[in-house]
Amino acid sequence: MTDETGKMAIEQAAARIAPHVRRTPVIDLAAGTFDGIAFPLTLKLECLQVTASFKPRGAFNRMLSAEVPAAGVIAASGGNHGIAVAHAARTLGYRAEIFVPEVIGPAKVARLKELGATVNIVGKVYADALAASQQRAAETGALVLHAYDQPEILAGQGTVAREFEEQAPGLDTVLVAVGGGGLIGGMAAWYRGATKLVAVEPRTSRALDAALEAGAPVDVEVSGVAADSLGARRIGALMFPLARRFVERVALVEDAAIVAAQKALWRALRIVAEPGGAAAMAAILSGAYRPAPGERVGVLVCGANCDPGSVA
Repeated sequence: MTDETGKMAIEQAAARIAPHVRRTPVIDLAAGTFDGIAFPLTLKLECLQVTASFKPRGAFNRMLSAEVPAAGVIAASGGNHGIAVAHAARTLGYRAEIFVPEVIGPAKVARLKELGATVNIVGKVYADALAASQQRAAETGALVLHAYDQPEILAGQGTVAREFEEQAPGLDTVLVAVGGGGLIGGMAAWYRGATKLVAVEPRTSRALDAALEAGAPVDVEVSGVAADSLGARRIGALMFPLARRFVERVALVEDAAIVAAQKALWRALRIVAEPGGAAAMAAILSGAYRPAPGERVGVLVCGANCDPGSVA
């Protein structure tokens, strides 16, 4: 996605997907009102999106931009992308086959089945499910919806930034959790440096951090509490040039900080967030990211597909 086409593609995606996604709310937290944080925060609650994550934006944009064959659509996912693809396919009248790794939570498997998708549990991590899905797509001819490395997916996810900018103009910095990078890549294509982007990754799943360190996407080991949603073995090739130009830095967070952020969001705001959805907040609460005096900070709470009892 080039500078010339990035914003235009995102504008087109916003118009295309508007009938099928929600304009998720933004809330402002005054200094001292959330877990003792001494500075104001603006939260965008993409956890309240259709299917409880930002993923339907990209899924609908990909399907509505392509000719879907009789074989339907196919995707590999740690859960949220698959749920979004299954939902979009059912909405638009297509068959969906989803490949997921063993680390997926039972709540996500149940949701996939409720949405009518054919579910295949393959391998230990997302990369294993991706390989199996690619082989199956070659056999069936189904339309592939990559979780993060397709232009239409990036443009769809970029609508989050477009919307956030309209709702909270003047933010200096936005913190975004990163798995394969489709979300932050799309947001980088929209902001293009006008708003500082800080990537947040679990220390145990640091695909973007490792790529920036190496100068190119590289494979990393994946584990931890957020592995189902942030456990990409390698960052997306399409988003990496955008990240090199427009992502200010990566903040790494520990699993314990992610769990603490989940519990804080529930305790203070009654917001349910899965581990990946709470990771950006974990960077704030743990001090992995410390704003400068007067800096206006936005935090994306990007997913809520978990057992609600796990956050109490």
